[in-house]
Amino acid sequence: MFAVFEDGSRQYRVQEGDVVELDFREAEAGKRLEFGRVLLYQNADDLRIGQPLVEGARVLGEVVEQTSVKLYIQHFRRRKNYRRLRGHRQHYTRIQVRNILLPGQEPPVAPPPAPPASETPAAAPPPAQQQQTSADINLPSGGTPTA
Repeated sequence: MFAVFEDGSRQYRVQEGDVVELDFREAEAGKRLEFGRVLLYQNADDLRIGQPLVEGARVLGEVVEQTSVKLYIQHFRRRKNYRRLRGHRQHYTRIQVRNILLPGQEPPVAPPPAPPASETPAAAPPPAQQQQTSADINLPSGGTPTA
């Protein structure tokens, strides 16, 4: 099953579980986003093409992280002492698609978060290795091995 949705004059083909990089949005990680401009929906035997949109269909996603890419633009003209360096940072929002829903469908209820694991007794640290002395290795009293 996949869908094609539009966001910010760009179209994205996604399946449930895909991670997509969109233009920047003010949203912290973990926030759920909904995209209602679905242009096409296809399941195993069901194909819906919007004219221009599939009415009531929506794509639900969750913000994974905010990323950015730094670009450097360098201009150079030889023998003219002309060098220019400019930079640009483009910010993106990375989302993971959770559900693709048709009209009348509701997203599945997320299970409640698991309680934190009870504290387990700390494992005993590994025994420290002892320093071997010349007596342990059967070396002569001078400390240097003999051949």
